[in-house]
Amino acid sequence: MAATERDYYELLGVARSADEGEIKKAFRRLARELHPDVSDAPDAQERFREVVEAYEVLSKAETRELYDRYGHAGLRSGGFQPGHFDFGNLSDLFAAFFGDDLITGRVRSRGADLGADVEIELVEAARGAVREVPFRVAVTCQRCGGDGAEPGSEITACPTCGGAGRLQQVSRSVFGEFVRTQTCPACGGSGRRIETPCSVCEGAGRIVEERRLDVEIPPGIHDGQQIRLTGEGHAGVLGARAGDAYVRVHVRTDPRFVREGNDIYSTVDLTMTEAALGATVKVPTLDGDQELELDPGTQAGSVVVLRGKGMPVLHGHGRGDQRVLVNVVVPRHLTDEQRRLLEEFDRHADERTYKPDERFFDKIKSAFR
Repeated sequence: MAATERDYYELLGVARSADEGEIKKAFRRLARELHPDVSDAPDAQERFREVVEAYEVLSKAETRELYDRYGHAGLRSGGFQPGHFDFGNLSDLFAAFFGDDLITGRVRSRGADLGADVEIELVEAARGAVREVPFRVAVTCQRCGGDGAEPGSEITACPTCGGAGRLQQVSRSVFGEFVRTQTCPACGGSGRRIETPCSVCEGAGRIVEERRLDVEIPPGIHDGQQIRLTGEGHAGVLGARAGDAYVRVHVRTDPRFVREGNDIYSTVDLTMTEAALGATVKVPTLDGDQELELDPGTQAGSVVVLRGKGMPVLHGHGRGDQRVLVNVVVPRHLTDEQRRLLEEFDRHADERTYKPDERFFDKIKSAFR
């Protein structure tokens, strides 16, 4: 089906309420997948043309408004001609392949991102922590300042690409014109020829070194979340901005607690007599042990809520709750005397002894809610 018959939002895989950034992101992803120089799929060229046409319409406020109100018919009546693409200045198409560091004459390569992992305890996740994290990172060579050339030596334009850093080939088909762009193989996209490479970095402009960074882990962080350190990744090429470092945080399991969102769940064991007579027990919390008073007749499965004793809200205010589940331990081994006493107690028990608390299930539902 031709692109003029298909929904442009569907082609880009975005909602009709998508903003400019979402539309641009979707186009870049599809451009990388479907460009004829990249994809071997037999329909890649046709699908690429459809995606380009959809982006041309939805990336401009005036054509998008016309399309939203009147559809394809409105575009045709407004003079839109599929296949005559402008892209503003083609920057979005180049950015889909080379990143955002596009400059006149050649492509600058933004530094690559890097990643690391750290482990912390659940209590540290509640309080926040600082960890020293080691990285092996490419940094700008101090001797040549990132040029890759020995100081005082000459740098000339690449004779293959004429200093552009890219080679282009224009082809025509029934679907329109396609400009195929590739990085110059002779200079690697720099547009330069180095006569005498730097003696330290051997022409790379960067060297790899060990670096240790203090990473602040915020209170309330969840297992598997990442912390982004802007500009702490590998140095860019030819002065382009550095990449970012991402630190993935792993929160170790604490045998005393189970975390659900910002709430903490734990258990407390009572003997049969403690549950019947009431007791004051110590329960662990993220802030240390806390005494908990349990009323006489506390039932197995009761839940006591400790307000504000859960995990802090990440980048927010307040804390979750801690919910303590009561487990009543029934004796497994009795002496003859203990058995006699229990049998005597049972003979004296009546319906009132075990009268159920009509509010019991309401308490449980309220606690879990």
